[in-house]
Parts: sequence; C-alpha cells; structure tokens
Amino acid sequence: MKKKQKIYQKVSLSRASFDAVLFDLDGVITQTAVVHASVWKKMFDGYLKDKMGKDFLPFDENEDYNRYVDGKPRYKGVESFLQSRGIKIPWGKPEDDPGRETVCGLGNAKNKMFREYLKKHKVKVFPNVENLLQTLKKYGYKKAIISSSKNSREVLKSAGIDGFFDVKVDGVDAARLNLKGKPNPDIFLEASARCGVKPGRAVIFEDAQAGVEAGRRGNFGGVIGVDRKGQPEELIKHGAGCLIDHLSRVEIVKEKEQKKRPIPELGSALEKGEKIRSLFVEKKAAVFLDYDGTLTPIVSRPELAIIGSKMKKTVQELTKRCFVAVVSGRDLEDVRNLVGLDHILYSGSHGFDIMGPQGERMGYQKGKEFYSQLQKAEHFLRDKLNNVEGALVEKKKFSIAVHFRLVDKKDYKYVEDCVNKVIGKYPQMRKSYGKKVFEVQPDLDWNKGKALLWILSSMRLDIPCVLPLYIGDDLTDEDAFQSLQGRGLGIVVGEENRPTAADYRLNNPDEVQAFLETITKIMS
Repeated sequence: MKKKQKIYQKVSLSRASFDAVLFDLDGVITQTAVVHASVWKKMFDGYLKDKMGKDFLPFDENEDYNRYVDGKPRYKGVESFLQSRGIKIPWGKPEDDPGRETVCGLGNAKNKMFREYLKKHKVKVFPNVENLLQTLKKYGYKKAIISSSKNSREVLKSAGIDGFFDVKVDGVDAARLNLKGKPNPDIFLEASARCGVKPGRAVIFEDAQAGVEAGRRGNFGGVIGVDRKGQPEELIKHGAGCLIDHLSRVEIVKEKEQKKRPIPELGSALEKGEKIRSLFVEKKAAVFLDYDGTLTPIVSRPELAIIGSKMKKTVQELTKRCFVAVVSGRDLEDVRNLVGLDHILYSGSHGFDIMGPQGERMGYQKGKEFYSQLQKAEHFLRDKLNNVEGALVEKKKFSIAVHFRLVDKKDYKYVEDCVNKVIGKYPQMRKSYGKKVFEVQPDLDWNKGKALLWILSSMRLDIPCVLPLYIGDDLTDEDAFQSLQGRGLGIVVGEENRPTAADYRLNNPDEVQAFLETITKIMS
C-alpha cells in the first residue's frame, strides 16, 4: 500500500491555477476503453488469421491497444498497428465497405462492431465521475469532453452524462476541422479555445499514452495521467505530470479569503506533524526556504550569518527527495556562496535574480534598467548616514539595504527619513521593510510571492499533485505566504506578535532544522 501511495498522488484543483478541466472520454469518464480494446481484437484477429495463416499472432488487448491504438483516430490506429506487424495496405476511402482490405475498410468494420455493442448495452461511467463534475460546476470551472471517436455523442447519451459538459470535441469535429490526431495537441487546443481559456489555465485528465503526450506538447497547465491499465511508467514517460488511479483522488480546493492571524495563535508545524505528514505522503513537495532568520539565526551584521554544518547537511538530504529553492533578499551570488549546495535553485534580491538547479540563469531581471538610479541612491544614503553610528548601507545587485539593528533608537526616525528622501528623489524606487532593515528597490510589481509562482511555473511544478511549501521569518516573506494561501503551506519562523498569512509557525532555525528532517524522512 505504501508503494502505491508513492506512485499515485492526491490532486488538488484550485481556481487560482485553473479555469477549465478537459477530460478524455474512454477510460477516464466511461468504462468503454475495455470495450474498444475487445472490439479491436475481434476485428484485427479476424483479419490477421486470413492474412497471416500459420504465422498468425493475435492482437494483444493491453500492449498492442495501449501502444498503437488507444487515443488515436480510428484510421490512424489501424495504420499504426498494421505497421507494427509489417503490413502495408491501401488507405482507401471513408466510404469503403466494412472489412474491405484498406485502412478505412478495417476501421469501418471496427466501428460497425462497436455501434452494435452500443445498441445492446448501456455504457457505464467510472465511480466518482458525476460527483466530480457537479463539484467542478459548483466552483465555476469550464468542463470539456474529448474523444478521438466519432461515436462520442452516442456514448455520452448511453451513459446519461451528455448534459454535464460545456464543450464537446470528438472525431467528427476533428475531421471537419482537419485537426491532427493525438499525440498532436490539436483536439485539446480546440477544446480549450472553445472554453475561452488559454492552455496554461486548463488541466487535462487522460488515460492514454498518446493523450498525455498531446497534453505535454500543448503546454497545458496540468496533465493528469489516469492509470486504469497499470502503466504508470509509460504515462509518466509520455508526459503525465501526476498520476492517479481513480477520480476519488481529485479534490477541488475552495478558495480561501486572504487572511492574517497573529503569529502566536498559529499551531506549531512540529506539533501538527500527523496532519502535515499526510500531505507529504499524498503529494510531491516543492520546498522554498528563506535564508536569514530561517536557515541561520538573525545576527548583528549580514556577513556573520553563516549556515551551520548540521543545517547544511539537512538541506542537502532534502534535495535528494524533492525540489528545493532558497529565496533570499541577499544578492544571488552571496546567498549561493553562503549555502554552498548544488542542485538547488537560488533566488536573490527578493526574486529579481534567479539561478536554476543546474546553474542556469533563468531569472526575472527587469531591475537591470534601474542600475544607474540604484547607484545614485546608494551614494545619497551613504553620504547622509555616514555619521550615524551602527547604520549600514549594503549595496546589492537589484536593491539597497539600510540596516539599523545597531543604531540607537533615537536615530531610527532620521534613518527612515533619509530613506524616504531617496524615494522622493528617485520616484522609480520603492521602500520595503524587513527586520531592522529598509530596502530600496525598483518600483516593479514583483516580490517573493510572485517570484515563487514564477519559479513553480518555470520549473513545471505548478501542477495539481505538487505541494509548495515556503518557510520564512521576515515581513518580506509575507508575499510568499499570501501567494500560497489555498494552494500550499506557509510556515513563519519567530515568536513576535504580528499578523501573518502563514499557516503554521516554528520558533527558531533549530525548529526549522527539526521540521526539515521530519519531512525528509516522510519522503524517504
């Protein structure tokens, strides 16, 4: 049972991430894939016996169906399978008589058999289908049904669910619009367009290898492999970002109102171990960590904040289990050198400068155009604060930090007045706050929260089976906590009595280390 949980994840759909859900029909919604496989076998075996004689090799309802036929338009399925056996016959015409030795003739024979089945049997839907469709409607998702078959309307009517979908795109539409069949993404792109949704805002549920590959090629926001046939590795190989074995693993997240609570009122992330443990068993993790005050204690001067050997080893072990990023207000090279670990993503300057796990520059670096103003602002602040004992002006690549932790309280106002003056002098700058520090930054709509979401998208982690977790201690981390409300977990570090958008708390970096060790063991 434990092994199965590692293969199949719980999938959470949120309106913050998706506006439309696109379902394949056979094998995802209706229990017709097994019928199709059986009918294909009957048709192909009859043909192959006559064609091959003593060399006859039967059609395999699992391997041959999944590899060559499933998810593809009917005639392409015929061609694909026959090619696998080294058989080449004329394509023919769509009006060819069923059974004629052409691709179209054999495809028409299969279609005739399937339609005869529909006349005699009622199509069954899988468990949880109707409940899921009703819940999606309740929360305002557009719902589309996709099928390469030209019989999808009849299947939906037989199953009694034709009224559940806003959009239907099938083999009839594909022929009329000249859409390429799976693994090309055309049919899914047509469905998302009819829903009025960009592909990145739509999630696909597919059980076929060709189908998940089509979703990947179309750059859809999520591709969920529904493994009805025991082929998890193949679905992942062809493009599934998550795997489920039944639709009861899908939950629709009710959007939370943005809210904040005082830090002391939050539950401890260590004490809520069982609840958090279940989340990491059901989903993949993407862990984002602040540096100062989270991986190291707050110290009097920035250069004294050195990560301890035990914490460093803990983070290193975590990187073997899941995606890890360090998101800091420090310069990128500074925080990268301090942490000193490979294979993690580093984000510096509050998300303005980002380097991927393989050392590739991938960041949002619009701040470059503000270099000259930042230099002038730095000179102004150094001149004004030169005689203030304890004041430290730290020039970073995309910002200026003015530290006043060591400044006498009577001079706090003067320090802030100087910062306000530089903001007034250079209106393209803005002021932000941290623990005993003011930050002068380019006035762009960008912060740690937006950087976190950008990273998730860029690393293809913005998918329903990934649980993003952010741990941070400062006011600048609140943007990240707010971005994860309703879709991930935020853990604030510290004991001060201020409001936070985080879900849980940890008192200090020692507790952060203990928590990271705990979740590492869960994912082992």
